[in-house]
Amino acid sequence: MTPGVIDWIIAGICGLLIGIAKTGLPGLGVLVVPLMASIIPAKASTGAVLPMLIFADVFAVAFYRRHAVWSHVIKLMPWALAGIVIGAYFMNKVNDDQLKPIIGAIVLLMLCASYIRQTITDHNTPIPSEWYFAAVLGLTAGITTMMANAAGPIMIIYLLAMRLPKNEFIGTGAWYFLILNCIKVPFSIHLGLITADSAKFNLMLAPMIVAGALFGIYLLTKIPQRAFNITVQILAAAAALNLIFPAVKALFA
Repeated sequence: MTPGVIDWIIAGICGLLIGIAKTGLPGLGVLVVPLMASIIPAKASTGAVLPMLIFADVFAVAFYRRHAVWSHVIKLMPWALAGIVIGAYFMNKVNDDQLKPIIGAIVLLMLCASYIRQTITDHNTPIPSEWYFAAVLGLTAGITTMMANAAGPIMIIYLLAMRLPKNEFIGTGAWYFLILNCIKVPFSIHLGLITADSAKFNLMLAPMIVAGALFGIYLLTKIPQRAFNITVQILAAAAALNLIFPAVKALFA
């Protein structure tokens, strides 16, 4: 597939969104998944997005490296690794037409879970400390990140539950995803999702990611987080539905 002008514009927007999401506004990145899958075959899109995420992760770690709470990273990591292996297995079993609605459904489910958590949580709610809370979220994050690069909302749910201050929230997530995304690289290469052509595509979008990362740092102190997240969730849901409905329509055609 040769990207057209509109495709490059959408890809550039995705680069900006990834940078902003990694350094300033967690949750914004969920919009990238359905957008990128709309211009590139669904399976190929996961390989195209992964190096972009890693590039942005490096910026986030460089800026917030001293704010990470490593106990949370260590608690989640073994379960996330198991999830990556499971996700890699299923990636080899589905085609592009099957994966698009899966990506859309994953995004919608994570948005719903995040909304429910935000709705029912208050300052008097105990911070979850049971081992299975980290296990379930870590395993789900591993599967979701391998299949759709859409584990951001899951990590947001976990970090919100831990009630981390803003900088620690972003710093912990930055280290977690940098490690996780780097681990995914050999799996993606083995599955043929990262290629020489996709690497060239990533290099051309690198300036947009840098611009987004710098803009995200600036925006963090300027935009009310709650209002912005609501807007992003609505846009992400609309984009995810755009992936799901063609598959639903095909069933009844």
